[in-house]
Amino acid sequence: MKMFIGELVALSMMAFALGMDAFSVALGMGLFRLQLKQIFYIGIMIGLFHIIMPFLGMFLGRFLSYQFGSIASYIGGALLLLLGIQMIVTSFKKESDRFVSPMGIGLIFFAFSVSLDSFSVGLSLGIYGVRILLTILLFGFFSTVLTWMGLMLGRHFQQWLGAYSEALGGSILLAFGLKLLFSF
Repeated sequence: MKMFIGELVALSMMAFALGMDAFSVALGMGLFRLQLKQIFYIGIMIGLFHIIMPFLGMFLGRFLSYQFGSIASYIGGALLLLLGIQMIVTSFKKESDRFVSPMGIGLIFFAFSVSLDSFSVGLSLGIYGVRILLTILLFGFFSTVLTWMGLMLGRHFQQWLGAYSEALGGSILLAFGLKLLFSF
C-alpha cells in the first residue's frame, strides 16, 4: 500500500507538470472570450489526448525496455530531463506563437500539439513499467481540469502567470529526469 501511495503521488506530480503546459496555453486562449460550451470541449479534447498520447508512449516504452534492458532506463530519464528543459525554455516564448484555433480540426491539432509532451513522458514511464491505467487517468484528469482552469482564468492572469506555469511544469519534469538518471 505504501508503494502504491508513493507511485500515486509521483504520477500525480507528473500529471500536474504536464497539465501545467496545457494550463499555460489555455491561459492565453482564455483571452479570446470563448463560450462555456467551447471551454468544455477544449478541456475534454485535451484530456483525451493526454490519455491517448502517454498510452502510446508507454506501449512503445515497454517494448523498448524489453528489447534494450537497463539502458532504456537511462534513455527514459534523459527524455524527461530534456523535456523539462524544453518546457522551461519555451515558457519564455510568446504564447501567440503557439496558438491554433480551438474549433473543428484546429482543436484536434491543438490538443495533439499540447499533448506531445505526454507521449515522451509516457515513453519514459513505459520503460519503468508504471501502472498504465492509473497513469493515463491521472494525466487525463489533471490536463482536463487544468485546461478548464486556464481557460476560465485566462482573462485575468495570462500576462502574469502564463510563462511561470509552464516553467514550473518543466522544472518538475526536469527533477524527475534527474532522479531517474541518478538513482543507483
